[in-house]
Amino acid sequence: MLADLRDLAGACAAERTGLGAFNVVHLDHAEVFAAAAERAGRPVVLQVSQNAVAYHGALAPIGTGVLAVARAAEVPVVVHLDHAEDVALVREAIALGFTSVMYDGSRLADEANRATTAEVVAQAHAAGVSVEAELGEVGGKNGVHDPSARTDPAAAARFVRDTGVDLLAVAVGSSHAMTTRGARLDTDLIAAIAAAVDVPLVLHGSSGVSDAGMRAAIDAGMTKINVSTHLNKLFTTAVRGYLTEHPDLVDTRTWFGTGNAEIGREVERLLRWYARTEPVAAGGGAPSAAAGRA
Repeated sequence: MLADLRDLAGACAAERTGLGAFNVVHLDHAEVFAAAAERAGRPVVLQVSQNAVAYHGALAPIGTGVLAVARAAEVPVVVHLDHAEDVALVREAIALGFTSVMYDGSRLADEANRATTAEVVAQAHAAGVSVEAELGEVGGKNGVHDPSARTDPAAAARFVRDTGVDLLAVAVGSSHAMTTRGARLDTDLIAAIAAAVDVPLVLHGSSGVSDAGMRAAIDAGMTKINVSTHLNKLFTTAVRGYLTEHPDLVDTRTWFGTGNAEIGREVERLLRWYARTEPVAAGGGAPSAAAGRA
């Protein structure tokens, strides 16, 4: 069922569980992630980024498909526009039926970021759509963000007050597009920001964070947990191995299915882990194959 991010994130924040948010590049991803959420009995956020829109050449084809998957799901599913720097794309997502958008003005000067974000919030709220924004550049995205950046709690409180955003992505030590899981998060800073603002916090770059690190972040006050690169790595590794073992294979459904099965297991595992119902993999790192810009 199609759901509102503000409501789901608020409920998860109140119970100190994490809300898994996974990037959709191919329509298969939406189907696999929704099915994993149903198996876990947990809500999920399906994210279409501005980069994914550029890959497809337009928002409507992939966006319409993801919305159809969400509406058919047996658990609450948010359809979210991720890291949109183009305000026109935000408007298009709202018109298409997305229930949440992220306007990313983090590369703008502070005053411009606040003003533009407030305008986006006004338009989205008029349509009943939730808004996420980012304050403090999270490292790694498009090679322009400083991974050492940190969000100031007082600045976060002012930003939320001035813009009216429903969720806030903050810089606390993670970095987008990491293919290893060794990022060290500042949990004291997470707790300080959570105490300073009255909206759920979002962890971008979670692919680089260990299982134990993600749990610690949730305990400290993080709610929405974005994962992309970690799943892409698992998918690609599974497909590469399968194609090596079957060099004559030509049916794309077969090898795509192998990758999808791998990431489906991992999304289910992560959703259970964020909800404290799944034991951590040995060492707190990536799980085995059997178990499974974020």
